Amino acid sequence: MIPSLRPLRLNTVELLREPGSERRVAIAIPATDLDVPTEHLDRDTVEVDLVARSTIDGITVTGRVAVAWRDECRRCLRPVTASTTVEVDEVYQRDATDPDVPTLGADALDLVPVVRDAALLALDHVPPLCRDDCPGWCPTCGADLAEGPCGCDAAPRDERWAALDALRVQEPHVHEPRVED
Repeated sequence: MIPSLRPLRLNTVELLREPGSERRVAIAIPATDLDVPTEHLDRDTVEVDLVARSTIDGITVTGRVAVAWRDECRRCLRPVTASTTVEVDEVYQRDATDPDVPTLGADALDLVPVVRDAALLALDHVPPLCRDDCPGWCPTCGADLAEGPCGCDAAPRDERWAALDALRVQEPHVHEPRVED
């Protein structure tokens, strides 16, 4: 086992001796040790803050996993950095009756899969915006619209409608009401 991952391996015998006892794990783990891709990480570590509490029939693990990431704005391609925190709330039982609840090991609880899943979930985001009202780039000339208007015609034209656009520009005809005798 990688030395940095040892704190994520809890002794269940010690923890289960007394229901209600807890063990806190607060550590920064290298992302590469968790097999988390690092191309979008702002820091090379994953921040872990978990509390394992023993219950009558198992252990609950609650807390947070935080990942600082960097990406590009999806509209203007400016760099964006932020941190995403994922809440962890897992239940482990000695004799699991629910197939979705993991069974406790004989003497240890490995939190690496939970932390890895939370870190990957934090990195699985829609490309961000640098700000909520980011105007992006002009699709016609490529100017950065955050610096001001570009001067392009804002209304895109479809040449198939050019004949009708020409009619719209002409003077409207005034129709006088017909008077019938």
